[in-house]
Amino acid sequence: MDTDTVIWLVIMIPVSAFFTGIGIYAWKRKKPMWFWSGSTVEEWEITDIPAYNRANGVMWLCYSAVFWVSALLGLLKLETAGIVLAVGCLGGIPVLVVAYNRIYKKYHF
Repeated sequence: MDTDTVIWLVIMIPVSAFFTGIGIYAWKRKKPMWFWSGSTVEEWEITDIPAYNRANGVMWLCYSAVFWVSALLGLLKLETAGIVLAVGCLGGIPVLVVAYNRIYKKYHF
């Protein structure tokens, strides 16, 4: 394994695990999960907190999949892994916003 691949994995594995951790945390959280940094979602706002948090968790787990796929692709071809990461990240951010807004509207009181 060459140095570039090692550096790629040293960066990508913790980042992938971070987003997976957010998904697991959201899924298991007892109070409503928030989306934006610094924002809060009050318990009275959400009709079904476990389902709302589960949906948030699935959203973040799906987003983390882009990072895991990119990390694994780095073992085969770094250029392809970089393209997958760039497209997945940049395209994924608006998808996250739309997905969260749908989740919030579905479970909002």
